[in-house]
Formats: sequence, structure tokens, C-alpha cells
Amino acid sequence: MNLTKCCISLVAVCVLCLSSGCGPEPVVGEIFGTISFDGKPIDKGSISFVPANGQGPSGGGEIKDGKYKCDAALGECKVEIRSPKVVGKRKLYDTPESPVQEVFEEVLPQKYNEATELRVQIQKGKNEKDWDLKSM
Repeated sequence: MNLTKCCISLVAVCVLCLSSGCGPEPVVGEIFGTISFDGKPIDKGSISFVPANGQGPSGGGEIKDGKYKCDAALGECKVEIRSPKVVGKRKLYDTPESPVQEVFEEVLPQKYNEATELRVQIQKGKNEKDWDLKSM
């Protein structure tokens, strides 16, 4: 068999193998749900999933109108939820024509983000998890 036929055969075997499901196992699962704070949907924010054992990719996405959907590593993940709000504006430079930047403050307690207590188990396929966060 010449080199060209060998390469074509190898590519064909690889394509068949991948399409038949004998490729690598997925390392992430899809997760979606709703997030509320003190009974009200979180208008805007972000959610992050960090593998609890430090192995694998982190995942996350946007929270919009109290809903989220993203991929996360399989296994136990720490969950960080953030919802900043605008609390003011400040000049970028100390000049009269300086551009102005919004100043944000985190609405949620640190136990939901910086010092998160939230955990979730991600499985293959689709995972649904709703979060009802409380201020107290």
C-alpha cells in the first residue's frame, strides 16, 4: 500500500471512530436553571463553576432575567454567583475632560462568591439546578 492510500485509510478510521462514539469521554456537562435572591430573580450577573478538586476546566456564564445556562466540569464543583450593581461614577483622570467610569458594588453576600459555600455535582448530559439565595 502506498503512503497516500495509507493516510486516507488512517483518516477514514479516525473519522469512523470519532463518529461512532469511541473518542474521548466528555469532561463537561451542561447545567442550567434559575437564580433568585430573597425571592426575586437576579436581573444580571454571572455564575462560575470551579472543580472542587482543582482538576479540569472551570466553566460559567451570564445570568440574565434570573436564568443561566453553561457548561461545567464533571464532578463536584464550587459555585460562585455574582450580581454587581452600579453605585456611582468616577473620573478616570483628574482632568475636566476625563472620561467617566461606573463604580460597581457586589449585591450578594461573600458566601455566594468570594467565600462560596455553594457546591453542585455535575453529571454527563444535562443538569438542572435552581438557586434560591438569601441575604441572611
